[in-house]
Amino acid sequence: MTENHSEGLVTCVEEDRISNLPKHLIESILEGLPVPDVVKTSILSKKWRYRWTKMRALVFDKQFFRKYAKYGAFGGNGFEEVDQWMMLLSRNGVRELILTDSNQRYELPSYVFSCLELTKLKLRNCFFKPPLKVEGFLNLNDLELWNIDFRANLCGTQINLPQLKKLSMSWCTNVYNFNINATKLQALIVIRCPDAMLLRLLQSPYLTLICVSFQKPIEDNVQVEKTTLPIMLSNLRKIVVLYLDSFFFKALIAEKIPKWLPHPVNSLKRLFFVDVKLDDLDQLHGALCLLRNSPKLESLSVMSFNMNPQAIYYDVEPASNHLESPNCLDCRLHRLQTVKIECLEGSKPELLFIKLLLAHSPSLQKFTITTSRALNAKKIIDICKDVMRFPRASRKAEVIYSS
Repeated sequence: MTENHSEGLVTCVEEDRISNLPKHLIESILEGLPVPDVVKTSILSKKWRYRWTKMRALVFDKQFFRKYAKYGAFGGNGFEEVDQWMMLLSRNGVRELILTDSNQRYELPSYVFSCLELTKLKLRNCFFKPPLKVEGFLNLNDLELWNIDFRANLCGTQINLPQLKKLSMSWCTNVYNFNINATKLQALIVIRCPDAMLLRLLQSPYLTLICVSFQKPIEDNVQVEKTTLPIMLSNLRKIVVLYLDSFFFKALIAEKIPKWLPHPVNSLKRLFFVDVKLDDLDQLHGALCLLRNSPKLESLSVMSFNMNPQAIYYDVEPASNHLESPNCLDCRLHRLQTVKIECLEGSKPELLFIKLLLAHSPSLQKFTITTSRALNAKKIIDICKDVMRFPRASRKAEVIYSS
């Protein structure tokens, strides 16, 4: 019995299946464990010792930070512990780095900018301060930035992002210091960053999606590059989706725009207007200009989220008179199939705009109207009666009305 038992022990040691697992399987196991447990795997065997230092994916979630904050970590040391992890990752060819949900802004250490193999970078609550001589992220294709301070001492440092396809920036400050070269950019999302240097970012000939929402008026002291709607559209030869809020739209139409642009926007298929005021003659002209010069437009959404607590009320007569004038639109919207109007107030310009769309869209299939919750029942019924009487260019057009 003793001899057989000893032989069994020797056999187990010789097999040592844990140590002889394939490399890719070990990496898969490590990536599925919390960071503290990953480090503990060093005691399993010699082959597992320090293997975690070669990992390319580490997750520091809320539980991790809460646990170690109890022991004084991440306090007055200025995130020194996180710096050490960042250094480790920079040495191991990290490809995806997501740093988010910190309680205070974290200053990215300089060695993060040497992670040349990064393909995805997501940062939240950070100070962005690259070295003066930074090569850039040559393989990065997805960059998401939220509440980032780019600081004023970047001194015009240009960061090359030759493979960047998607850039998303929200609630960032000092964005005018963020000087990037991204000639292959396809998707640009800018939320609440009024000082973003959009002219620089809009130079990519591959842009297919643009979403710009300032959500408040541009202040006089904000450094910003100014452009116009015709100039912006002249560079967007492949744009498919365009999302504009009223504050950015007002900046684009600050100067009088022509009815017809030098080049039609043949690629645009989906257009979103957010809080754009059709009562304002200038904004109405801009909206009609986009419709008139987008011959392949398939979908139009006009949404109102009441983002501006200090709303400006316009004299509705100029806009109403223009919408009732002959040849107001001057064209048919042959490709337009779906229209969505949300939070309709029922003003005369709004109703005339709906009438115009129904009369000029021979391919229209679905027209959805949602009224504002602030309207009473009688007003809602009156609006419904008006809309149902409007003539339609499309026999297939279905009008869906709800409150």
